[in-house]
Amino acid sequence: MKSWISHCLAHASGMIAGLALTCQALVAQEIPELKIGFMATLSGPAAIFGEQMRDGFMLGLKQSNGALGGLPTNVLVVDDKLDPEYAVEEVTKLIEQNGIDILVGVNFSRVMLAVHDPVVRSKTIFIGTQSGPAPIAGRQCSRYFFSTASQDDQVHETMGRYASLKGYQQVVTVAPDYEAARDAVAAFRRHFKGQIARELFPKLGQSDFSEEFRQVSEIEPDAIFAYMPGGMGVELVRQFHASGLKGIVPFLSSRTINAVTLPHTGETAEGLFSASHWAPNLDNPSNKRFVREFGREYKYEPSVYAAQGYDAARLIHFALELTGGVKDQEVLLSAINAAPFESVRGDFRFNSNQFPIQDLYLVEGVRRTSRLYEMEAIARIFDDVGDAYAGSCRM
Repeated sequence: MKSWISHCLAHASGMIAGLALTCQALVAQEIPELKIGFMATLSGPAAIFGEQMRDGFMLGLKQSNGALGGLPTNVLVVDDKLDPEYAVEEVTKLIEQNGIDILVGVNFSRVMLAVHDPVVRSKTIFIGTQSGPAPIAGRQCSRYFFSTASQDDQVHETMGRYASLKGYQQVVTVAPDYEAARDAVAAFRRHFKGQIARELFPKLGQSDFSEEFRQVSEIEPDAIFAYMPGGMGVELVRQFHASGLKGIVPFLSSRTINAVTLPHTGETAEGLFSASHWAPNLDNPSNKRFVREFGREYKYEPSVYAAQGYDAARLIHFALELTGGVKDQEVLLSAINAAPFESVRGDFRFNSNQFPIQDLYLVEGVRRTSRLYEMEAIARIFDDVGDAYAGSCRM
């Protein structure tokens, strides 16, 4: 009798296990996979910016249990190598061979200007997490492109407005001698009501700025405005500190002092100003969670690049939740445009060109501990502002 009962129970268990496996298979068939291509510069000296964007995005994915909007999510990470031609080849593979639903990323304008057109022509949804060149925000805007960063000019314009609010009459500008840097100076001038006493354009890759600081000392301006990304910016900040000008001539900058460069500049950047739409001290629940969990996950402090990547993941997640997990592109485009999520920066909505309308802040390099320096938002310079090119966008 017992053996017969045991046999029946074993048979029933087998049927239940088989039914469970069948249900799992049916569920797997019914829930489509979301394929995301993530492209950034992940090799060479500039890799740190792309790594921050990637880590921020992947944290957002992890918080969604690997399923954005409830869809199992496969992220294909590609290093664009800061090579526009290579980037176009790789993005074409992502679209045509891998069949991605969404492309995310791109941190340098030369790559963005190369890949933007083929991506939007293929009608692939593209969420940029750093680069925002003027043409893409203006006449070349596309309903398939959204940005969780800012239009490139906005941080420079913020410093121009701050200089005017401070009543500075004469400013010396310092920027590398290439087109994007000249555009940065032009953007600063757009909101600066005083005079540019002198424009200094050191050669790209220059590491000795003694001549530039000699001229600043000679002119005695009310302030310096510096656009000096990467290693050049680190050297400029160190040499400004050593020049004897710190504390005498205010140092205003954009894309020069941030969480990426602070570990290298340390105390030499303390008290110097920059501009940003994000800082770790912004007081909202989403940002507090992001800063706390990013540090716990990656063992380093997040920058604005990480924040922008994180916001992209949260945007996709909540847009898909709004659609009930539906990947229908027209429905998803509308959901993304509604920006149904709480950004780490607080106020956030998309403008008519699908770049953010957001607040922009004066941020300052501050010392938190003997070895930790952060950028702290100390004043709101623009409140709910869009970029200068949205009026040229004809969706």
